[in-house]
Amino acid sequence: MPLMLPEARERATLLSDVHTVLHLDLTSPDDFGVEATLTFRCDEPGASTFLELNGGTDVTLDGRPATYDAGRIPLTDLAEHNEVRVTARMPYVTDGDGMTVTVDPADGERYVCAHTSMDITQKVIPCFDQPDIKSTFSLTVTAPSHWTVLANGQLEDRTSGTDGDTWTFGTTPPFSSYLFTLVGGPWVSVTWDEPYAPAPGGTLPFGWHARASQGRELERDAEELKRITSTCFQHYTTIFEPEYPYADYQQVFAPGLNWGAMEFPGCVVFRDQALTQGAPTELEREWLASTIAHEMAHMWFGDLVTMKWWEDSWLNESFADFMGFDVAGIAAGYTDAWTSAAITRKPTGYRADRRRSSHPIAEDTDKIVDVDTAFANFDMITYAKGNATLAQLGHWLGEQDFLAGVNRHLTTHAFGNADLADFLDSLDAATELDVRSWAQAWLRTTGFDTLVVTRDGDVPVLTREGSRPHRLTVSAYDDAMRLVASRDVQLGAEPVRLDEFAGRVVVPNSGDETFAVIRPDEQSWAAITAGLSSVESQLTRAMLWWTAVDLCESQVIPVADLVALADQHLRPETHPLVFEGVMRALQLVTRRYAEPDEVAGHLAVIADIARGAVDAGDPALAPGASRVLARLSADAGLLTRWLGQDEVDQSVRWAAVQRLAELGDASHIDTEEARDRSVSGHHAALAARALVPTAESKADMWGRLMGGELGNHEFDAVGEGFWGWEQADLVHPYLTRYVTDGLDLARRSGQGMADVIGDAFPRLPLTPAVRRELRAAVVEALAGGDVPTVLARAWNDGLDDLDRTL
Repeated sequence: MPLMLPEARERATLLSDVHTVLHLDLTSPDDFGVEATLTFRCDEPGASTFLELNGGTDVTLDGRPATYDAGRIPLTDLAEHNEVRVTARMPYVTDGDGMTVTVDPADGERYVCAHTSMDITQKVIPCFDQPDIKSTFSLTVTAPSHWTVLANGQLEDRTSGTDGDTWTFGTTPPFSSYLFTLVGGPWVSVTWDEPYAPAPGGTLPFGWHARASQGRELERDAEELKRITSTCFQHYTTIFEPEYPYADYQQVFAPGLNWGAMEFPGCVVFRDQALTQGAPTELEREWLASTIAHEMAHMWFGDLVTMKWWEDSWLNESFADFMGFDVAGIAAGYTDAWTSAAITRKPTGYRADRRRSSHPIAEDTDKIVDVDTAFANFDMITYAKGNATLAQLGHWLGEQDFLAGVNRHLTTHAFGNADLADFLDSLDAATELDVRSWAQAWLRTTGFDTLVVTRDGDVPVLTREGSRPHRLTVSAYDDAMRLVASRDVQLGAEPVRLDEFAGRVVVPNSGDETFAVIRPDEQSWAAITAGLSSVESQLTRAMLWWTAVDLCESQVIPVADLVALADQHLRPETHPLVFEGVMRALQLVTRRYAEPDEVAGHLAVIADIARGAVDAGDPALAPGASRVLARLSADAGLLTRWLGQDEVDQSVRWAAVQRLAELGDASHIDTEEARDRSVSGHHAALAARALVPTAESKADMWGRLMGGELGNHEFDAVGEGFWGWEQADLVHPYLTRYVTDGLDLARRSGQGMADVIGDAFPRLPLTPAVRRELRAAVVEALAGGDVPTVLARAWNDGLDDLDRTL
């Protein structure tokens, strides 16, 4: 059963000084063994509480069969000082919620990874599974002798035995149970000693690790991965006052992870897809750099200092997301990170904030009634909007006062827990500004403001539709979109006259400092649409492209106008982050908002823009453009010729195979899968088979999708491929079945799989009548009241997207 807030509050008042000693046996391919000893203090002797352990068999407590129900082991009549011993056999999983097992199709090797998070660690070990009860962890692991095992603690010893090797890790500092992990398998590794004066010997062990079959890719990217890691680490240890809290820093590209990455202390795990098989595009390179910086920021903000309950998850994620983009630029050299944020990251926050599921960045505690509700709130309000809001806070406070407040927070609450009030106390001590009023306006409200430009004669006037204070840059341009001047503006309830910009084209938020959409005046918008590609700043161009996308999604301009704008101004674009970001936005808008009879024409234009970039031979644009062209082109001859060339990038090859399958030629799938026996190749082949436009193929792939045998990433692949761009009639019978069959599968699954099922919501060009049919099926299912919380959240978001289109 999910942990409820009152239960967590009661248990947190009882327990303290928790220490966990573990031995895990991973040698069996069928299940794994757990031996755990937990010691803790109870501040009310005679009270009772419980341990969580979900899914165990042969469970014993202090040597006796445990009373074990609904994932809980009762602990009764506690003493002041307590020691409990638990043993169990636990199942492996393939859905990413727990001890996840993956067999690599490239070489048959097995990998076992404890992918934990909120309410998941109990599927691996017995624990007090809430953020405000921290424990130290002392771990030993027995695993096959040819494996490497990594965990939160630093490796201290490895001994050989008849059943495998035993790895002994040092005792960790205290951290929350949701951050526990270990990963085992025949990893390939790149290791080094990172200079760090406070560490014993003046260095810390660092490493990057990947599946054995990814050795070529790890070798290809090793120097850049090391450089990003080292520069970010040196930056953080300079700006943060608390020392780095852990004994080493390992990073693993691991299979089966449900998230993009996870901030396990001392052992960060990334989705293995982040180590791309083909040459990464510029956007992928920037994303990885920002993610590395994001997860490293968590070592302090989230791991060292952790929220008390899940309503303050934003304190972890908003901060790390902001630091990820900022530090990738400042330290790692990805100086255009905020450009990618403007066109790829922030839009996800705006879209989330328009839905009925919108919530304050800092939600009221009592509204997060249980962990399932909390899980559903890990969304782009928490990440993208929170990131942008903290960027605005830093701009408003100034960097010096912002960092002073952050450091006071980290120092005051090190190895403990804190909430919004604590954070505001720390900021308040560092500035004369009214941070509490700022927080009320920005963190405790929903929605976003609109910044509107009007004219008083020739004089532009900037007004705010909304309730938040903004500090931002406003820029003036001539009619050819050449920059004339910029000024800093503090915008509140009163309009701001821009007398010095009389007669000029005006662009508010040209530095993308705040979280608000803009509505230029008619004169300015005409000049922008005529000269967008002439705007010198790539950050401003990215913000203006998002404005055009937003106008389309708001049905101010039609999809055809957005595609025409791209036809005119994306062809001369030379900045890869802007180019790739806009191409992604064009595909999203076409899929969600175009009519079925318009799709072929829009795809032809988008594919031709990509073809132009490929033909131009710009090495920065070509990787991303090639994938778009391969995935959208209707030129079967071109796609087949590419498959006949060995030097074509593997990601492009799979895009071509998938497009040919979608066009009715499935003959290349088996050949390419035999050529590429990687995990990514396996997933790409599943997506290609799901695209095949025959009734028989769709029926077969539907059975696999909803049969319950697919792993989480396999489900992602099939779900992505099933709803083909131009297959509305073919997949029509499955639209309502997605609701009924998806609900049945979600009831048999956990949080992570429910989230994956929600991600597979049918998003493809449909007629209004068919959209209403899908809408009615979802509404009926939700009205039944028994849809799991995580899936219900995803379906309500899907309804909002449908309603926006309709």
